[in-house]
Amino acid sequence: MTNPRQIALIALGDIHAGAYADVALNRVLQKVCLPDLDRRLLTELVYGTVRRQRTLDALINQLATKKSHQQPKNLRIILHLGLYQLRYQERIPASAAVNTTVELAKENGFAGLTGFVNGLLRQYIRLAEKSPEPLKLPENPVERLGVLHSFPDWVIQVWLEQLSLAETEQLCQWMNQTPTIDLRINPLRTTIEKVEEALHWAGILTRRVPHLPQALRLIGSTGAIQNLPGFGQGWWSVQDASAQLVGYLLNPQPGEVVIDACAAPGGKTTHIAELMQDQGEIWAGDRTASRLRKLKENAQRLHLQSIRICTGDSRYLPQFYNTSDRVLLDAPCSGLGTLHRHADARWRQTPESVQELQVLQTELISHTSKFVKSGGVLVYATCTLHPDENEGVISRFLANHPRWEIEPPRVDAPEFAYSTPQGWLKVWPHEHNMDGFFMVRLRKTNDSE
Repeated sequence: MTNPRQIALIALGDIHAGAYADVALNRVLQKVCLPDLDRRLLTELVYGTVRRQRTLDALINQLATKKSHQQPKNLRIILHLGLYQLRYQERIPASAAVNTTVELAKENGFAGLTGFVNGLLRQYIRLAEKSPEPLKLPENPVERLGVLHSFPDWVIQVWLEQLSLAETEQLCQWMNQTPTIDLRINPLRTTIEKVEEALHWAGILTRRVPHLPQALRLIGSTGAIQNLPGFGQGWWSVQDASAQLVGYLLNPQPGEVVIDACAAPGGKTTHIAELMQDQGEIWAGDRTASRLRKLKENAQRLHLQSIRICTGDSRYLPQFYNTSDRVLLDAPCSGLGTLHRHADARWRQTPESVQELQVLQTELISHTSKFVKSGGVLVYATCTLHPDENEGVISRFLANHPRWEIEPPRVDAPEFAYSTPQGWLKVWPHEHNMDGFFMVRLRKTNDSE
């Protein structure tokens, strides 16, 4: 099978049945051999239609007599694919989008409905020729943004409580972009200049990231990451710029004992080792042994010796009490800061799942804080933009643990550019052009203080 649209239909069927988008896509990609161009189209169609699901359903509701949820399952997906190409893929001619979608309907048991598919898509084209916005939008601003940019209302509401309407719209637009790839250079093996030069000779465009001395952003398509120069030699890792800030905020020093409590797949653990010049002891913990394997592989590729693996839940590891100079708690979260990277995450999370996560985060910070020696540091970080998982967790922790206080970043530190008057850091994607993150450094006062 070599038709990217047919393969997209299969992957999307799996996703609608409950599979994770990236897992479903990888599964179909492993079974077929497609040229690069078709692989890119397939990836774009799968992630794009999942991301834009609410908008595409609203168009079906507007253009068809039967609502989208009343359409046969595969027909709904076929209509999504056609409308997605017409609305969001400027490089695909409208005629090609219509013809391939009609063909898809014919080949997948809807031969009797090809007239309906053809008519609906052509109706959309006519509306788009008459008006810059063919979609009828609700009056209510939360629903309007939700339908237009394809987010659940509750997510829009969370952002609107922190940002203006215009900024919330900018954030929605940012979250619908194709994500960029950032590298973190391993200074123990190479220099940023050497990597820039090697990538330049390989025809890969790069850009440095302000405030981050080890970060390089790749521009345009790169092909398979492991084929890029320097991967095998351990010159760099893939890590988003905002995740790199976490290591700087922790500020680990050579010779210290550091615990990374929820470490897998290990991007932040390996950064800690690099910042410590691979001198000292880093305990990388996680509940899932299989996820720690990836961490082990990365540490080996980067030639790092200081990392020790510990499989287990950070809430039940009393052997670490009062043993470490610094602890990183990169807490499990709703991921509302990285929705552009996980196409289906906006539909998987709910207000209820956020509340469950908040309970877990509160338990984790309470337990991992016991790992820290007197005078030591704990950094709490998440890749969400939900105050209940961020400011709420920290405010409650400080109220219940009087020996702890916020330690704002130093003025000359890379992360200072993102700090707030409260002393924590909040990275807003539409403002800083990187994943959304929250992080705060807490210090445990000495016994005598």
